[in-house]
Amino acid sequence: MTQRDDLGISIQERLYPDLPCFGCGHGNDKGLKLRSYPADGFVTAEFTPWPEHDNGLGYLNGGIIGTVLDCHSAAAVMLEADRRGWPPLPGAALSYVTAGLSVRYLRPAPLRETVGLRATVIEAAEAEMTVEVELTWDGKTRAAATALWKRWRPR
Repeated sequence: MTQRDDLGISIQERLYPDLPCFGCGHGNDKGLKLRSYPADGFVTAEFTPWPEHDNGLGYLNGGIIGTVLDCHSAAAVMLEADRRGWPPLPGAALSYVTAGLSVRYLRPAPLRETVGLRATVIEAAEAEMTVEVELTWDGKTRAAATALWKRWRPR
C-alpha cells in the first residue's frame, strides 16, 4: 500500500479509523489499509499490490481488484454522507453498506506497480447511493465497477 502522508489524513482514517474491514479498515493489522482522498468532484487513491495478490499468471488477482474497488467506493459514499449530514444510525458502524458491485475486468492489472483508483458518486439519496469506480494503470482503465450502497439500518 502506498502511504500518501503528503495528502494528510485519509477519508478512512478520519471517518472510520477503527473499522476492521480487510480492504479499507485501519483497525485490521493484516488488511490492505486503503487510503482514499477527496479531489475535485471525485475521490482518489493509490494501491500497491503485494506479491501474495498474484492471480497465478503474474497479474493482480481479480478478487483483490474487486475488494479495492468496493472499498474505494465506500470512501466516496462515506464522504458524501458526511458532507450531507447523514451519520451512521444508532447501532450501525457505517452510514451505508454495499448492496451490489458490478465489476468489469477490461485488461490485466500489474502485480508489481502502483495502480490508481478513482470514484465518483453519480447518484445520492439518503436511502441509497451509486458510485462509478475504476482502477487504472499506465493511462488505461484496467477494471471498472458500479457500486450500489444502501443506508445501513440495524435491526
